[in-house]
Amino acid sequence: MSMYKSENVFGEELLPCSANPLTGFFRDSCCNTSAEDLGSHTVCVEATDEFLLSQRESGNDLMTPRPEYHFPGVRAGERWCLCASRWLEAYRNGVAPRVFLRSTHKRALEIIPLETLERFSAD
Repeated sequence: MSMYKSENVFGEELLPCSANPLTGFFRDSCCNTSAEDLGSHTVCVEATDEFLLSQRESGNDLMTPRPEYHFPGVRAGERWCLCASRWLEAYRNGVAPRVFLRSTHKRALEIIPLETLERFSAD
């Protein structure tokens, strides 16, 4: 499935992010990735209203369900595999959601420094 080993940012086994809603590029509950995952859906976050509204304003509507893409919509308090670049954008805009590091794929580190992610650790 993945050309990248399923390891988290600590080089350990990648833990699931969310089964309800079912998340991940592959909708396998994990922030797994592959060469086909151009957005790098690798950061496991806990969504907040502030973050979700900011994303919608910037053109990434995570709140509206899109059943044709098996996308239920994300609500505050839910965990979701977010594109690393979108997390970095939210960080720069002061609305970065908390991150579950053990459920965040190591490929996120290609875009976001570990030290930055650790400051937003939820685990």
